[in-house]
Amino acid sequence: MNTKNKKIGLAEIEKQFGPLTFGRLLKSHRIGENLTQVEMAKVFKMSKQSLNDLENGRKIPSIRRAMDIARKMNVLEELVVQLVLQDHIRREKLNFTVSVKAA
Repeated sequence: MNTKNKKIGLAEIEKQFGPLTFGRLLKSHRIGENLTQVEMAKVFKMSKQSLNDLENGRKIPSIRRAMDIARKMNVLEELVVQLVLQDHIRREKLNFTVSVKAA
């Protein structure tokens, strides 16, 4: 029996659960904070439906709005910008990967 812990990276996670998106990050953060959509929507000053649309990828926020959300979530802005840009690229069915470096 192998008792060694296997390290799981992003590639393995994405293989099992799909690509990391802005919506998935937003939803996992909300669940991790034990907030309802109504509670989190109030924090972001948006409707519950707008939050639901973002979480489920029906809408992708502007970069500026995503950065505002990142600040309120206390998440790295660079990560959120990268995810939003990648979501836009994915929606257009382009074969690019975004890499963002902080200034």
